Amino acid sequence: MTKPGGFLQSLIKPFIPKSDKDKKEDDLEKIAAQEQKQFQFQTLAAATQNFHQSNKLGEGGFGPVYKGRLDNGKLIAVKKLSQTSRQGKKEFMNEAKLLARVQHRNVVTLLGYCAHGSEKLLVYEFVPNESLDKLLFKSSRREELDWNKRHDIMMGVAKGLLYLHEDSHSCIIHRDIKASNILLDDKWMPKIADFGLARLFEENETHVNTRAAGTNGYMAPEYVLHGNLSTRADVYSFGVLVLELISGQKNSSFNRDPEFTSLLEWAYKLYKKGKSLEIMDPLLPPSADLDQIAVCIQIGLLCAQADPHLRPDMQRVVVMLAKKPGNLEEPTRPGYLGSRYRRPHRRHAASSETSGNSNSRTFSSSTKTNSVTATTTTSLRMIIKDPKGKRPMQDYTNP
Repeated sequence: MTKPGGFLQSLIKPFIPKSDKDKKEDDLEKIAAQEQKQFQFQTLAAATQNFHQSNKLGEGGFGPVYKGRLDNGKLIAVKKLSQTSRQGKKEFMNEAKLLARVQHRNVVTLLGYCAHGSEKLLVYEFVPNESLDKLLFKSSRREELDWNKRHDIMMGVAKGLLYLHEDSHSCIIHRDIKASNILLDDKWMPKIADFGLARLFEENETHVNTRAAGTNGYMAPEYVLHGNLSTRADVYSFGVLVLELISGQKNSSFNRDPEFTSLLEWAYKLYKKGKSLEIMDPLLPPSADLDQIAVCIQIGLLCAQADPHLRPDMQRVVVMLAKKPGNLEEPTRPGYLGSRYRRPHRRHAASSETSGNSNSRTFSSSTKTNSVTATTTTSLRMIIKDPKGKRPMQDYTNP
């Protein structure tokens, strides 16, 4: 590996529109000055056995991810940019820029970059227990996730989000917090990953209006319907994740009770009946701390409230998870698929898309599991299923 020179500039140069070239290159020179490393392509090819299929860990938003081993024995994960994905190029550049200046134990560590002709790669620390969704939803190993581990995962993700929102160089909104973007290391410590959709948030902004991009089942209603993005959108996603950890159920494919279409709806109804512990994963042992679980259910519902102004910020969430809080406020109705969401009075905000004027709309979607991109203008745009993940799609405006 060599120290960076103009490597980051060459890495993203093909993706920069000429009209913005000078400004963006100035920004990237500042990033390149950070103590990041440049990997030689030959080094990464050798580490991954020429990107052999047997070393493939999965497919991300902008290309495949491979496991590799460097000459010194260190394990790495290598993201390789797909040559055919235009949106992938944007996400790749976004992740490279943001993670260069992010350092936290609960955020995945970016070790370096590689630019070799048309080949563009990002190199990360290798996280051996893979992603949370593979254990929580798709694996016979779910029993390994006892209550203490699940609570520690909640706390770690909360601390990572608090860092991104308040303690990093600039406020960063992740926009895609979900189980598949939480990696677990050999000590089960969670690490937030996949910053392809993340957005920088200026200090003087209360929210921005932008294109909605993320994963159905995790996106806050004010974001889906109006493109209104703030840190509270991440708080909403975190609330969904908390309830998934407690129940072992995925919100977007909920099937525990045929009367309900979402985990949030089910959990809220049981909470209002004083039966919130019925959402517990049957695999959690009887020895689990039921009082703590009940508090975490209430915290999850508080985070997932339809009204963003009622959701706690991540600093308060960390405090609530760290110790037994006093009497928590009662959560109001969550923003789940098919629920009603009334848009609050608009405040002045920076806007990258023109937001529509609407009093109340139904928070609903034609899809449930895939990542989507949508825009709201004077009438609500339909959210269309994208089988390949988080890519911009043509919008169709309702008549």
